[in-house]
Amino acid sequence: MPSATAQKFFIDGPAGRLEAAATDPGGECRGIALVAHPHPLHGGTMDNKVVHTLAKTYARLGLAAFRVNFRGVGQSAGEFDQGVGETGDMLALAQHARRVAGDLPIILAGFSFGAYVQTRVLEHIEARQLVLVAPAVKRFEVGAVPADTLVIHGEQDDVVPLADVLDWARPQHLPITVVPGAGHFFHGQLPLLGRIVADACRC
Repeated sequence: MPSATAQKFFIDGPAGRLEAAATDPGGECRGIALVAHPHPLHGGTMDNKVVHTLAKTYARLGLAAFRVNFRGVGQSAGEFDQGVGETGDMLALAQHARRVAGDLPIILAGFSFGAYVQTRVLEHIEARQLVLVAPAVKRFEVGAVPADTLVIHGEQDDVVPLADVLDWARPQHLPITVVPGAGHFFHGQLPLLGRIVADACRC
C-alpha cells in the first residue's frame, strides 16, 4: 500500500458486509489506530474530516490507521443500532486489523458518536490509549473512562456543549483539552487537532 494513502476494502461484520479503509504508515508499523466516525443518522461517515485528520495523524506517527463505515452507512450493510451494533462493527475491524498488522498496541480514537462507541469497544479489547474528540456524553450514556484518556473538545461546540463535557469529566477528575474558538467539527482547527493528538500519542 502506498505511504499515507488510504485503501478501501470490505470486511465481514455482525450485520453483513462493512466498507472500511486503512492508511498505511509507509514504513515500519509500530501500532494500530482504530478511528470511529460520528452519528450515522446525521451524515457521519468514515470520510468525515475529523476522522480523516485522526487517521492521517496516526499514519504519520507510524501506526496503521483503520476506519469503517458503520452499518447502514455508505456501502455497509445493516441499520443504525444506537451504538450497540456499531460496537460490534468496530470489534470486527479490530479483528481485521490484528490479522493484517499483527499483535501491535492499539489506540482507540472516536469523534462525537464514535467516541461513545469507542468507550464501549474498550470494554472488550485492551488499548494503549483512548482518544475522545467532542464526545457526545449526554446524547448517549458515556460512562467513566481511564484516567489517562485524552479528551479534546471545542470551546464553542454547539452540538455537544463544553459545559456538558466538563460536568461529565468533573466527577472523574479527568482533564479536558479545550481548543479555543473551535466548534464541533473543528473547522479551521484541524491541523491543531492533529498536533494535539500527535503530541499526546502513547503508542
